[in-house]
Amino acid sequence: QVQLVESGGGLVQAGESLRLSCAASGSIFRLNTMAWYRQAPGKLRELVGTITSSGSTNYADSVKGRFTISKDNAKPTMYLQMNSLKPEDTAVYYCNTLNSRYQWGQGTQVTVSS
Repeated sequence: QVQLVESGGGLVQAGESLRLSCAASGSIFRLNTMAWYRQAPGKLRELVGTITSSGSTNYADSVKGRFTISKDNAKPTMYLQMNSLKPEDTAVYYCNTLNSRYQWGQGTQVTVSS
């Protein structure tokens, strides 16, 4: 059974950076379009960005130009580099396939203070 484990969150000030990691068993990164999601308090989970099996990326307008998704199929680990963080980026961040194929992990909390 595939297990998704997110890590790297924390408390930062506006304008700072964080890098999140998503570790998973098996070869899901090579075979699937993967995605980062986030859920802020009182809001629905939203899609942050995706990376295809071939490495093409796409981002939500709210993070475009600030966030970068990458992956290392050999580890296998996916990353979310978040720069120029804003208070509205505060959320629990999750990874999964684009169609949410696997059980959700615990997520990692990102808190951005103003």
